[in-house]
Amino acid sequence: MTGALSGLRVLDLSRVLAGPYCTQMLGDLGADIIKIEKPFAGDDTRTWGPPFLKDQNGNDTNESAYYLSINRNKKSVAVDIAHEEGQKIILSLLETSDVLIENFKADGLKKYGLDYETLHKKFPRLIYCSITGYGQSGPLAHEPGYDLVAQAMGGMMASTGERNGAPMKSGVAVSDIITGLHAGIGLLAALHHRTATGLGQHVDVALLDCTLATMTNLAQYYLTSGKPAARQGNAHSTITPYQAFEARDGWFVIAVGNDHQFEKLADFLQHPEWSGDEKFKTNSARTKNRDELIPLIAEELKTHDVKNLIGTFRELDIPAGPVNRIDQSFAEPQVLHRGMKISVAHSSAPTPVDLVGSPLNLSEGSISYRSAPPVLGQHTREVLSEILGLTDEAIKNLVDRKIIQVPQS
Repeated sequence: MTGALSGLRVLDLSRVLAGPYCTQMLGDLGADIIKIEKPFAGDDTRTWGPPFLKDQNGNDTNESAYYLSINRNKKSVAVDIAHEEGQKIILSLLETSDVLIENFKADGLKKYGLDYETLHKKFPRLIYCSITGYGQSGPLAHEPGYDLVAQAMGGMMASTGERNGAPMKSGVAVSDIITGLHAGIGLLAALHHRTATGLGQHVDVALLDCTLATMTNLAQYYLTSGKPAARQGNAHSTITPYQAFEARDGWFVIAVGNDHQFEKLADFLQHPEWSGDEKFKTNSARTKNRDELIPLIAEELKTHDVKNLIGTFRELDIPAGPVNRIDQSFAEPQVLHRGMKISVAHSSAPTPVDLVGSPLNLSEGSISYRSAPPVLGQHTREVLSEILGLTDEAIKNLVDRKIIQVPQS
C-alpha cells in the first residue's frame, strides 16, 4: 500500500525542529523528503546531545536523540548552497520537486538565488514554505526565531506556572512543534489549491503567530474580558476542578467538565452536599470559589492510591489519569496498542533504533516507516546519480572540491 502523499517530492532546506518536524510528518505519509544539509556540519541538532546513538562498538555516533526524533523517512544530501555549483544542484532538484521548505531568516536565501520570488518565476508550480520567528514582513521580520522567545512573546510562558510563581516554558519546544504542524496544514492547502489552479504559492508561517493562535481560549479570555487570565499552575482558568491532585502514592489529574461529573465526584468523596451547595453547584460557581473547594477535594483524595482512584473514576465516567513519567507513558497499554513506539534499522547501530511513532492513523494510504534518520550525506550519491543523472566522475569532482559530501566508505 502506498502512502497518502506518495509521489510528492519535498526539498527540505530546514534545520532544527519546526521544519524537520513538518517534513517527517510528510515523509511518514509517503512523501519523498530530500533533506539538504551543509557538508561536514549538517543539521545543528545532530550534535545536540548527549544522549547519542551508539555504534556497534558502543561509541557515540553523530546522531543525537534530538536529531533522531524528527528525521526519519528522509534522504540526506550534503550540498554547499553557498557555492554556485551547489545552487545549481538545488535548482536541478527543484525541476522534479513539488515543495521547498526552509527556515532561514527572511530574505536569507535571496543571496543564493533561492528565495521565493526568484524560484516562483522559474518554477510557477512550486509550493514554497518559509518558517521563521516572525514572518516575512513586519518590524521583527529579519530577527532570528527561537522557540523560547516565541513562548515568551506569545503569552504562553506568562500563562504557565504556579499562580504566584515565575512564568514557565513548556517542557518541550511546543512553539516549534505547533509551527511545524501549521506549516504542514498550509502546505496541504496549497497543494489542493495547485490542483485547482496549476499554480504554486508562498506559505509563510511564524513561531510567534502560531504560538499566539494556540493560546485559543486564554487569548479569547483577554479579548472578551479585557484582562489576562491569571496563571493557575496545573488548574484551569475557567473549569473547576480540572487539575492535578496528590494521592497517597503519587500524582494524578481530574478533568471535571460538567456539573453531572462533579456530582458523581462529590458522591464518591462522600460529600454529596457539595453538589447542592450554591457555591459549588455550577462550574461558574466552583471557579469563583475554587480557593475554598480545591483544598476540600485535595484533603479527601490524598487518602487514596492513584491506581484505585483512576479505576474508580473511569467506572464513574469522571475523566482522570495518572501523571506519568515518560517511561510510564511508553508502558501504558493504550500507548502500546496504538503503536506509538516503533523500531527501525539504522546503518550506524547494531540493532534497530527505537523511535516515537506517528499519531496519524489513516484507513487508506497508511503511515509507513521506510527508513531511519539518515547519517550526514548518506544519500548524496544516490540522489545526484538517480535523479540528476550525474556520473561517478562528476560526483567525485564535487566531493574533491568539498561542494558535496558523501559518507566515508
